[in-house]
Amino acid sequence: MARVLVMIPAGEVYDHDNVRWYQHSDIQRSINHYHNIGDAFVYESSLKLMNYDTVAELPIAGPSMEKIDRLREEYDYVILRGSNYINQDMNWRDTIPVLKRLGLPVIAFGVGAQAPVKGQLDLSEETKTVLKIMADSTTSIGVRGAYTAQVLNDIGIQNVRIVGCPTAFRRNNQHLRIKLPALDTVQKVGVTIRREVSPTYAQDIGRYLTVHRSLVKEMANRFDVTLMAQGEVEEKKMVFGTDDQKEEAIAALRANRWSSDWYFDETMEKLYRERMFYSDVVADYEKLVRSQNLVLGYRLHGNLMALANGVPSIYFTYDSRTVEFAETYKIPSHDVFGDQPFRLEDYWDQSLFDKYNRAWFETYGEMYRFLTENGVDHKMEETGKRVSEAVRKVA
Repeated sequence: MARVLVMIPAGEVYDHDNVRWYQHSDIQRSINHYHNIGDAFVYESSLKLMNYDTVAELPIAGPSMEKIDRLREEYDYVILRGSNYINQDMNWRDTIPVLKRLGLPVIAFGVGAQAPVKGQLDLSEETKTVLKIMADSTTSIGVRGAYTAQVLNDIGIQNVRIVGCPTAFRRNNQHLRIKLPALDTVQKVGVTIRREVSPTYAQDIGRYLTVHRSLVKEMANRFDVTLMAQGEVEEKKMVFGTDDQKEEAIAALRANRWSSDWYFDETMEKLYRERMFYSDVVADYEKLVRSQNLVLGYRLHGNLMALANGVPSIYFTYDSRTVEFAETYKIPSHDVFGDQPFRLEDYWDQSLFDKYNRAWFETYGEMYRFLTENGVDHKMEETGKRVSEAVRKVA
């Protein structure tokens, strides 16, 4: 089977294709450090789509070229896990000389572009060069959605497939569908939270946070709610911190102007103390979402983990990244900056999720074709052959 190098991994691999954060059992080691565990979702999901023998990291920061030469002889190809690499500030370190020296195919699947609130996306020459090296090394490059495909087309890269994200297909089950239960039977709801956001990408921080707070409160008033964090420091401290660290986190939330003005009040504090969930192990999130009747909110990959396990999810879109994701999969979504208030009943409509089901099947087929045409030994092959028939049945 294949020997795989990983460019920009997000965690350590255990039991062949499972991922957790580095030294995850040493809680205090990273409790003051933000890392988005959603990146580990994508990394693990990428591994779960493939058949391979060994996996190792491709160093892109100051490696010796002698080591790169050895890796070229010992490995078959490189994967770049899907993430928001195509932005104005991306630092690729030594990626260009490394990839040129390595000379192996670079399988980039699910990469995405991030548009700023104002103006056009202005990519560096470095980013353009890296993308062109990857595109030239393979039959196709896999992208998150139509916006990213257009960004690549604008710099002359046309061999793209819109494949969404590996997390959506991590179960390798093309027959997976979302079927809504009766709303009055819903009891357990996960709310994916993202308190910190950049004004570069979210056009109105005050509205972003007040809508966020309203969602959390409404769900907590109606259901048995779990707040699902993905790496922000104060939220991690509420789960893993000592008593002193928890109080430090509360004090920091109260002291932050954005948080205290628009987000963190007495009700939110109580929910933070009693209902917060965080883990550095991807399997813990998957176990949690499987126990929920609904997962919704602000986290792209937290929501997608639920959908990947057949659990209904509703996206709250606030930037080009979340919009592109919702459009690729036709996921029911609420525009945070729109004119309409959020009403759960407006989204509890099987016809809306049937649109998602069809788009998911179609994108599954595109992922299958992407991996196949790029010579990746993968687990989607057997069911992927029947995708077209499945799409017709759902339609």
